[in-house]
Amino acid sequence: MAKKAVASLQTGSKRLTKAIKMVKSEKTGAYTFVEGIMDPTRVNDWLSKK
Repeated sequence: MAKKAVASLQTGSKRLTKAIKMVKSEKTGAYTFVEGIMDPTRVNDWLSKK
């Protein structure tokens, strides 16, 4: 499961997006959240990776 946070971070002339996805731990079965700040064009690729 993945959730796309629509929080745009603007620093100078560069526009960044913060994306959050939920990852299930193989050991415990619990879910954790992984955050990443990246270029908006790379968000869908990052969310689709396991």
